[in-house]
Amino acid sequence: MKEIILSKKKNGFAMLMLFLLLYAAGVAAFVWGVIGFNDPEGISALRLTAFIAGLIWMCLGWLPMLGLRILKPQEALVLTLFGKYIGTLKGDGFYYVNPFCTGFNPAASTKLRQSGDVAATGMLTAPSADPAKELVFAGAMPSKKISLKIMTLNNNRQKINDCLGNPVEIGIAVMWRVTDTAKAVFHVDNYKEYLSLQCDSALRNIVRLYPYDVAPNVDTTGDGIADEGSLRGSSEIVAARIRDEIQQKVAEAGLEILEARITYLAYAPEIAAVMLQRQQASAIIDARKMIVDGAVGMVEMALDRLSEHNTVELDEERKAAMVSNLLVVLCGNHDAQPVVNSGSLY
Repeated sequence: MKEIILSKKKNGFAMLMLFLLLYAAGVAAFVWGVIGFNDPEGISALRLTAFIAGLIWMCLGWLPMLGLRILKPQEALVLTLFGKYIGTLKGDGFYYVNPFCTGFNPAASTKLRQSGDVAATGMLTAPSADPAKELVFAGAMPSKKISLKIMTLNNNRQKINDCLGNPVEIGIAVMWRVTDTAKAVFHVDNYKEYLSLQCDSALRNIVRLYPYDVAPNVDTTGDGIADEGSLRGSSEIVAARIRDEIQQKVAEAGLEILEARITYLAYAPEIAAVMLQRQQASAIIDARKMIVDGAVGMVEMALDRLSEHNTVELDEERKAAMVSNLLVVLCGNHDAQPVVNSGSLY
């Protein structure tokens, strides 16, 4: 369905003044007709006609005023006339339309606890099955206007298995806005719930392609070549793929996804402690490897310097003892206890 913009309806002030003048004229005609009833010769046909016309206008004159509409900046109103879509009002202003037109917004009572979409003061809310959603009921009628502002949807954290089967918890924030009001209200049943479900689906589809941390022999791009992509190290790339995935799904609903960001990322509680021990062990191994490499280099340098300047002549057995002592000193976790040899070297 193609969106129709009603751009020539900003005549609300002129119509309001006309209706007020007509209402004043109706009251005056009614009063003038009432005065005619006191005429001894009887009320004239003109006065009777004015009385009836004034009475009818006083009773029904409020109906045309129902066509007055006020919109704030970045608001839109989809109008239907007896079930037929006739157009959309966009932009701030005072409008006048057919008084029998009604605003249509199936998502008016759906609240996702997101920016720009908060229940109005005085409305009663009830929690739905999804804690991220609320339905407004009773109290007050929800507005049928559609916000065109940029809003941020922050869905609940999800537990998803990464490409290695490890359960991770991840949450995203999606910045979005409505670009086509006709598609938003007519192509899907409820565009807010539709967006929320598509965000969850896209998040699951993309996260399962990546490991939490860099892992060998993992292809995250689909080109058949192993790479170093990961949820922790490639968050910008992952977020961009999630954004593109959501955009493909919600384009038919007239929505635009501006940005998607990962707001929370961690291992699931049931494996978090084990993974922490694994990371600690990996860090210890890497540190030990660096220490050993440095110690071996220092020992080699010491032996080369001693041989170069002929400071002392050491046989292979003494060299082995010296290497052993130096490695113990350099690689130990605690300070070494020196032993002074006051006797002969041999």
